Amino acid sequence: MEYVKAFLCGGILCVIGQVLIDKTKLTPARILVGYVVAGVVLGGLGLYQPLAEWAGAGAGVPLAGFGNLLAKGVRQAVEEKGLLGALTGGFTAAAGGIAAAIFFGALVALIFRAKPKR
Repeated sequence: MEYVKAFLCGGILCVIGQVLIDKTKLTPARILVGYVVAGVVLGGLGLYQPLAEWAGAGAGVPLAGFGNLLAKGVRQAVEEKGLLGALTGGFTAAAGGIAAAIFFGALVALIFRAKPKR
């Protein structure tokens, strides 16, 4: 049942993104930023965590989940370090994922060569 919930949540997030691409003049980059911002706002308000607990990876893996992770990191750092934590908490919470993305991106760039568009 966990897989079904993850598939439903992730699928709905993807459908929303596809509808925004097809029916609006928003660029994919703006839609992706919108997902991160929505995750931060919903995470900051405490509304994203119940969805993440219900849907598991279906809510944790997409960009909205990244935004939620940033909000959670800021909240935790503010509790521990005060106002200074608002500046560092998001970076600390997301450091592992960002480092992995940079590492694997560089690795793929070394293994494969880009081909020019025709």
